[in-house]
Amino acid sequence: MPSVPRPGSSREVRLVRRPTGLPAATDFEVVDAALPVLGDGDVLVRNRFFHVHSSVRMLIAGGVEGTPFTPLNPGDTLGSAAVGEVVEAPASSGLREGDLVAHWLGWREYAVLPAAACRRLDGDLPDPAAYLAQGWTAWAALTFGVELRRGETVFVSGGASSIGSMAGQIARLLGAGRVIGSTSSAAKARRMTAELGYDAVVLRGAEPLEEQLAKAAPDGVDVLFDNVGGEQLRAAVAVANEGARFVLIGALAGQLSEDSSGTTAPVTLDLFPVLFKRITLRGYSADDDVEHEPAWDECFSAWLRSGEIVFAHDRVHGIEAGPAALADVIAGRHFGAVIVEL
Repeated sequence: MPSVPRPGSSREVRLVRRPTGLPAATDFEVVDAALPVLGDGDVLVRNRFFHVHSSVRMLIAGGVEGTPFTPLNPGDTLGSAAVGEVVEAPASSGLREGDLVAHWLGWREYAVLPAAACRRLDGDLPDPAAYLAQGWTAWAALTFGVELRRGETVFVSGGASSIGSMAGQIARLLGAGRVIGSTSSAAKARRMTAELGYDAVVLRGAEPLEEQLAKAAPDGVDVLFDNVGGEQLRAAVAVANEGARFVLIGALAGQLSEDSSGTTAPVTLDLFPVLFKRITLRGYSADDDVEHEPAWDECFSAWLRSGEIVFAHDRVHGIEAGPAALADVIAGRHFGAVIVEL
């Protein structure tokens, strides 16, 4: 790769104020900031892509105790998964100028961070932005969280989201017999069946979800991959088969609600069917099985190159587009992941 010059400053996106209700683009600003001095063991990375994730809403609202993410206060720079090129690195780090790396200091053009916080990428994927796909969590949750079996019926709530768009495809590739997703619009539903291989889609805000899910899964649901919680979790309990396994990886119903702070996700469940159907509910993080991430990397690379999986995403250009893209993600206006290209 060609040499990347060292800049004197970097543009980055900062929180201006804690919003009342859902965040708007005006709650953030793009500023020109001096680069910090590199300490021992630090690297300088020029970011090429970063992921715009709805969890920012939770962080700017004060965060949730027990999560590994640091809350954001006014004046703080946002953070997210990013892919970039090394500009400077200490010889002892094992990184060299031009190396492609992944890290968690997105939302800025240049990042200074410890070399140990960077993961060197092999460059094997046809599109470097695909390293920001959310498939690792989906694959791990379906493989280890619920141990998906061949022929089972899987319901993916939030099936057009960044992680849901990967989970539906991965479920199919792991042998699911029927894959059902949920989304908020008929346009997204059409794309989910045409592009992501969903067998059926239930629409939030249309007929009662439980009735829609029962029609879409006439033989019941064996596995729930839950991004959402709320009424979709209740519907899955009602339609679940005996011995169904639910893996809970998100709570978008609470996180993106206009009527909540974004830091709670209450849901009322009738426990009788949970008990009588012997349903297993498991909160899951891919960090539980991080030793298997190299196996996912191999699977994803092979599937992507063969065309068996697609990286559904919308790409916006320039750091100035970041705040508006975040507001659109929170409002559910995008399909798949949203990536800012710098």
